Amino acid sequence: MKSTYGFLKACYFLLDPPILTMKNTDIPNGIPISPLLNDLETAEGNVKNSFFLKGRLITICFYAVMVAMAISLIAKVLVSLINLVTNISFFGSFSLGFHSPAANHLGVWVIFIPAIGGILVGLMALYGSKAIRGHGIPEAMEQILVNESNIKPSITLLKPISSAIAIGTGGPFGAEGPIIATGGALGSTLGQLFKVTANERKIILAAGATAGMSAIFGTPIASIFLAIELLLFEFSPRSILPVALACITGAAGHHLLFESGPAFPMSNLAIPSNLALAIYSFIGIFTGFLSLGITKIVYWIEDVFEKLPIHWMWWPAIGGLAVGIIGFYAPHTLGVGYDNIKGILSGTWPLTLIFSLCFLKFLSWAIALGSGTSGGTLAPLLTIGGAAGSIIGILILKQFPGSGITIPMAALIGMSAMFAGASRAYLTSIVFALEATMQSHALLPLLGACTGAYMVSFFLMENTIMTEKIARRGIFTPDSFEPDVLQKMTVSQVISEEETVINIDNSIRGVRNWLRKNPANSNYFIVVNNAGEYNGTVKLADIYNNQADIDSPLEEIINKRASLSIYSTDSLRKAVETMSKIGVEVLPVLDPANKRVVIGVLSYKDIINAYKWHIEKSEFAHIKISLKRQRMKMLIRGRKLIDFNDGPK
Repeated sequence: MKSTYGFLKACYFLLDPPILTMKNTDIPNGIPISPLLNDLETAEGNVKNSFFLKGRLITICFYAVMVAMAISLIAKVLVSLINLVTNISFFGSFSLGFHSPAANHLGVWVIFIPAIGGILVGLMALYGSKAIRGHGIPEAMEQILVNESNIKPSITLLKPISSAIAIGTGGPFGAEGPIIATGGALGSTLGQLFKVTANERKIILAAGATAGMSAIFGTPIASIFLAIELLLFEFSPRSILPVALACITGAAGHHLLFESGPAFPMSNLAIPSNLALAIYSFIGIFTGFLSLGITKIVYWIEDVFEKLPIHWMWWPAIGGLAVGIIGFYAPHTLGVGYDNIKGILSGTWPLTLIFSLCFLKFLSWAIALGSGTSGGTLAPLLTIGGAAGSIIGILILKQFPGSGITIPMAALIGMSAMFAGASRAYLTSIVFALEATMQSHALLPLLGACTGAYMVSFFLMENTIMTEKIARRGIFTPDSFEPDVLQKMTVSQVISEEETVINIDNSIRGVRNWLRKNPANSNYFIVVNNAGEYNGTVKLADIYNNQADIDSPLEEIINKRASLSIYSTDSLRKAVETMSKIGVEVLPVLDPANKRVVIGVLSYKDIINAYKWHIEKSEFAHIKISLKRQRMKMLIRGRKLIDFNDGPK
């Protein structure tokens, strides 16, 4: 960018003699300007520096670890409580040990157990908090996006209890959804008790939620990716470090309070052939279409419940009755079902049992979830996806015995692809399958399958199973995490040479006379001395203040602030932060070599135009290398070569 010093001299010539400095005075009769600028002028002391301090980051990390330690204990309590309710409901014993409700001997009475649990959940939602209803993750996303990550503290207590009742009485959910919601509520509560920003509270919320997932499954890396893809909507040191520490703490809690091995142990998988990789990718694409249908059906069922002519408190009971009826004919559909996932991944279960889990588990879960009871989505999706992958793998092996695929691998990629397609948490799905099974040879099949499922979901489904509910309420969920455009661009790339700069050696009268002939396009002007050095800024409203002495020097109304200046090498982000902090719409751009000399003026219009240019550049498709021009160059070079060779030797 050229120096504007010649332009400054032109301004000096048009105005009368010199001056500078400014008092921060109220102007009762000044010309009208944007009300926002007046608010910003008075709010200078209230605006905090947006640069994230490292000391502050250490504090947030400490909070995150504390929340993770607490949520690890709560995860253990939740699992024990689910086991207790299950044993009381289906076996009549007070025991904290795990017993699958599929082994019950209640006969037809099993139908009423989930309905009773639904009534209790409905009462808790009615007299406690309606927020305990639902999946868990969508509710946390909603609070992050529209409510500054503020969740009612009561959810920390009500969500695990209601979920334990719903799951313990046969609800076809996993413990991970409720513990994610509980961890988020605990993190949000801590963030409301201490003096933190809304963004810091979001980080603590995400740390608590993902620490809960890590405590249940022992999958810290997948939990970090879950935070990035579904909760944080950003990737930066200030967010990743607290979340990572929380997930590590949660994983330590898992190994201490649960078990040290993988959540879903499998026999070692062989390295797949290229043909097998292609088939696994096809299974992933097919599973992507299944995830599309599953999401649509879940929300269709929810819409059906919305139309019922009875109070919503009774909906979980109706859903529980359906769960009980299905559970009577297919007992394996009842309860958490982590043992079902292990059985499917073993590749030894009969096709009839796997088919019942694929279809009937889905039907039971979709009705229960649509009824608004308290439960999660991850474990059911894993069960349904794993069963679907197994079924497809069995059918392919029957038709093509030499395809090289295995049933356990087909089940694993079906499980992961279902989650990738339904939630569009791409990296989380892949890493979770690897961490939960410790099968490194599954990496390439998982990558191909999850990519296929993700593509189907992205192109054919507007919202996911996690975002559909909040999208219906008009809440937009970010789906991309791009670098800050303003951080990548420097001031020197966009500074303007067309802004007016005023010499300090002028009177207010002289400036008014000049502005009468040259109408201003800005509410602020930069003021410099004869050497082109920055002296301050002056507001248009102050120049036209009726109470001002027009024969007084311009210096009387100048505002001197060293912090107003920026250098040409600074980023546009720093410029925007400076503008918002001080409450001005123009900034002097100083020469980095001579820190007082003004070489240009940066206005908010320049920043908007730069952002617009970046968007147009990103969306404008054009040919950079022309093959036609390249062919012409080659022909010309060829002719020169021929002429040279045919010339005299």
